[in-house]
Amino acid sequence: MKRIHVLRLDHRIGRDTRITTHVCLTARAFGADKVWLSGEEDTHLMSNVEDIVDRWGGDFKVEYVKNYLSLIKNWQNVGGRIVHLTMYGEQAHKIIDEVREESEDRDLLIIVGGSKVPSKVYKNATWNVSVTTQPHSEVAALAVFQHLLMDGKEFDINFNHPVFEVIPTLHGKKVNIHDENKS
Repeated sequence: MKRIHVLRLDHRIGRDTRITTHVCLTARAFGADKVWLSGEEDTHLMSNVEDIVDRWGGDFKVEYVKNYLSLIKNWQNVGGRIVHLTMYGEQAHKIIDEVREESEDRDLLIIVGGSKVPSKVYKNATWNVSVTTQPHSEVAALAVFQHLLMDGKEFDINFNHPVFEVIPTLHGKKVNIHDENKS
């Protein structure tokens, strides 16, 4: 994939803030370049995510989109592929090779739902994909799908210019602080 973006549908300030923040953090940690938020514009949430990127590194972006259907149509018009994560879709582990192959030299948009996903999202997706056929969290679906998509490469992502960097350890917590990256 050239770029991986995530579209979070139908964000509602107050009610969805924690879940949408976790969608953003998961998308970033698993290799996405950007999250588009639709629904209510939440500048506070977007600012919090940008602050995390400033502290933990990388070039990840979060942006509000008023008309998500226009984003989807534009994505299609430039040849991008679209995965809509839904429990009603084709099983992820059965279709992941096709998604990787068809998205190899194209941008990929991953859509995660909100309160009720309109049928036009299902109709405009290249693939409707499920990670299980049971009710579950959009954050879990995104993490599982991105893990399959990245084939484990997300474990090796280096985020440029971090202030904080976790050093994996069996016991305790170890964090490097890069003073030269502080503002």
